[in-house]
Amino acid sequence: MYIKTTVEDTISLPPKYLGEDIKKGVKEMLRLKYERTLDKDLGIILAIFDVRDVSGGYILPSDPNIYYKVTFDILSYKVEVDEVVVGEVVEMAEFGCFVKIGPIQGLLHISQMIDEYIKYDKKLGYFTNAKGNKNIKKGDILYAKVSTVSMKNNIKDIKIALTTRPAGLGKPEWLKITEKSTKKKGEKNG
Repeated sequence: MYIKTTVEDTISLPPKYLGEDIKKGVKEMLRLKYERTLDKDLGIILAIFDVRDVSGGYILPSDPNIYYKVTFDILSYKVEVDEVVVGEVVEMAEFGCFVKIGPIQGLLHISQMIDEYIKYDKKLGYFTNAKGNKNIKKGDILYAKVSTVSMKNNIKDIKIALTTRPAGLGKPEWLKITEKSTKKKGEKNG
């Protein structure tokens, strides 16, 4: 989920910004400090915007930098366990596929794709069930539920496990297949 958060911080502005637009320099330093970083509470910080309330600067003894208190907004992305996400299959492997959700990827393990037997067809490069009516290939859009999230100290160490086994998840076409098979069963009984 994308989150907008208002933050207050003190930022250090090097002397090279003297005589320049202070707000522009502060924004540049904030971007260097925050963007493309991981915060355990906020998630992945994607962008800094709406820099405001830049205070009058102050100098510390034996430090050439000027310090400004500033208020600004952060756009971040954080996934939560049990959240339903929409993503695109971007990479295939025999053990599962990687799904791009927001700015990161999650793993959809073969055991978490569907409730029936599914195998990886190396020749064709996709997963398929025995009936051949459910498959997953690169470029497919999937609805998935986040099973686990492991956040370490940086973005590349984030591990996300996904599942499409619960009813209503997976490829949108799968829901139509399930609806058709349910109607056929009802017709035979009725």
